[in-house]
Amino acid sequence: MRRTLKAGEIPNTLIECSHSVECAGCPLIAGDYAEQLGTKRARVVSAAAHYPSLELLQTSPVIPADPITGYRGRAKLIVAPSGAIGLYGRTGHHEVVDIPGCRVLAPALAAVTSRLRELIASPPPEVRPLLLPYDPARGGVLRALDLREVHLAPGTPLFAEMGATEDNPAFVLITFVLQRERACTRDELREAGRAIRPMLPRVIGVAANFHDAEAPQILGPETIVLDGVSHAEDRIGQTYHIAAFGSFVQAHRAQAARVHALLLREIASLENDGPVIEGEAAMGPASRRKEPPRILDLYGGSGAISLALAQGGNRVLMVESFAPAASNARAAAEAQGLSQRVEVRTGDVAEIVASLVNSSEKFDGIVVNPPRRGVSPTAREAIARLGAPLLVYVSCDPDTLARDLDHFCRLGYSSTELTPLDMIPLTEEIETIAALRRTPPPAPKVIYDDDGVLVVEKGPHEPVASQAEYLGSLLTRCARIPGVTSTPVIVHALDPGTSGLVMLARNEEAAARWTEALTKTGRLIYLAAAKGVTPGKGAITRDLREGTRTYTARTRYRRLAVASGHSILRVIPDGGRTHQIRRHLAAIGHPILGDERYGHVPTNRYFEEKHGLDRSFVHLVRIEIEHPRTGVKMIIESTLPGDLRSALERSTGPSVLRFLEQKHALGEQRAVAVTSTATDEPAPSSRMIPLRTDDSESAPPPSIRSPGPISIRVPDLDESPRTIRHPIISTGDED
Repeated sequence: MRRTLKAGEIPNTLIECSHSVECAGCPLIAGDYAEQLGTKRARVVSAAAHYPSLELLQTSPVIPADPITGYRGRAKLIVAPSGAIGLYGRTGHHEVVDIPGCRVLAPALAAVTSRLRELIASPPPEVRPLLLPYDPARGGVLRALDLREVHLAPGTPLFAEMGATEDNPAFVLITFVLQRERACTRDELREAGRAIRPMLPRVIGVAANFHDAEAPQILGPETIVLDGVSHAEDRIGQTYHIAAFGSFVQAHRAQAARVHALLLREIASLENDGPVIEGEAAMGPASRRKEPPRILDLYGGSGAISLALAQGGNRVLMVESFAPAASNARAAAEAQGLSQRVEVRTGDVAEIVASLVNSSEKFDGIVVNPPRRGVSPTAREAIARLGAPLLVYVSCDPDTLARDLDHFCRLGYSSTELTPLDMIPLTEEIETIAALRRTPPPAPKVIYDDDGVLVVEKGPHEPVASQAEYLGSLLTRCARIPGVTSTPVIVHALDPGTSGLVMLARNEEAAARWTEALTKTGRLIYLAAAKGVTPGKGAITRDLREGTRTYTARTRYRRLAVASGHSILRVIPDGGRTHQIRRHLAAIGHPILGDERYGHVPTNRYFEEKHGLDRSFVHLVRIEIEHPRTGVKMIIESTLPGDLRSALERSTGPSVLRFLEQKHALGEQRAVAVTSTATDEPAPSSRMIPLRTDDSESAPPPSIRSPGPISIRVPDLDESPRTIRHPIISTGDED
């Protein structure tokens, strides 16, 4: 008999699987379970370590799963032309590994896939429209299977109809993913669906999904029900939500219930500061009764979290953008008698939260459970404006969690502890819960402080001075710097989405002095990532319009590396016009990655979904300037921030970061004086000691080399190139 784990106990279990050498589905299976949990915790710690604002954040031991085999209640399996059913192998060549002995599939799903292998090997004529494996050259239609286990809830009509029991409530919804242009008629598919359902054990619903051409996603946008139920109640803990074909569900049912329990515990720790019920105000403070906590549940899906919170006595407003899921959440709440405690709104999270702010809605707590890409910057701003005393973040990606926690810190929310939870045993994936509470935004990091000037680091998604669409600003945070008694004067500013160094003065006199020095002797050096492969080095000279005036501006750049088909650049703007770097690079066909205004939308979407890049990849890494009083040449640097470092590492691996660090291109968070030995004063545009550009630098590793020599003659970074004039680009501000 399998022993139930004690609280806090980590089993020393080593799982054996006959497919582990070839199958990539369980990358950590070779280690014992305690070692796997250590690896997962290290991933959470590493993600947070990139952000100085999170340096005091403690990471708890990972909450282990039980069981660690036979747990997976949702599986998307690829069907090979040979009829194999499984996952892609470790080779990376999209070769499907057949996994009849998979250790993680729930027993109900394993039984269905076993029967399907038999049917695909020798398909009966009546079900051939669903079972002929897709082969690009030879025909066939079946590309994949999407299986969903449901645990029917006692007391529901379906529980009695299907003959479910408390000991065996598991049934299956199955979706056949078909190549759209090869699928037969809908009527023929429905006939095949009616025929195949009795052949599959414990399957209560059959659907077909249509895959379009060579789309990278397994599931296409259209699903039709072929036979059986269109949805089913799926119980997690004390409540059930409604499961539909293709709908999201946590992989591990027991761990999902633990997440719900942790959320309830955090909410219960709040002091109930809700409004006093009308008519009881005169009863005295000792006997006043207050309303239950009001909770805002964002990215609510089918309502599993909202329903659990409502069952725990809370009033919940759930927000979900996918209308069918929101509709199922309403239906589940009504069926369980929770409709008075659960309100569901459908729409974009950022827009709905902004409307709640405008209507002065109040909440005791907010729960966010976003997809892998995390919470959008606009939504984070809106959430912070609500000002709830508690914000609980449930994350499936440590990198985007750390990115968002860093931003929330500047917005006035911080946490002291991360609680990781093993939601998908034997894999590298980790679920993490962070409980945030209201705290003052921290002072910015001061890199240089002398002679009436401050050089500080500005984070992303933060304006230098107050703007209506942003909750805070860099100048507001500067008030927390020791010795700063009045609002500093801006010498040099950055766009809200750009991170890096900002120069501020303590008074107008110092501002004038340092502004003149920056204009005459200064140089601003940015690190940026641009779409595609740029020439090795060059300059862009073109007129830019601001309002009704037109200015000539020049931007010089040098390519430092090619990473995953895109360019890592060192960029120096001459002139400092609005959005100059972004507009100039977009004009030559190499827009900044992540740039919403001038960038390439599909590329931006890919980098946000896959690599967590939610803003323009631009960072002011270095200021070179002569001290206005002493004439000493100074170099002030800022390190690459965690969000850009994470996006770069996720998209290219660690080799590019190591290479850039060897070139001293990522900054060192320092301010140093440099003694000049030159006897002749150079031209103002190149007065400061330049970054190394000699040919003796270490060559980049093969994985990030340029695709070959470029035949175009491009001027050196510090040469004066021929002026290239293009049509004027408007910022759109004057529209």
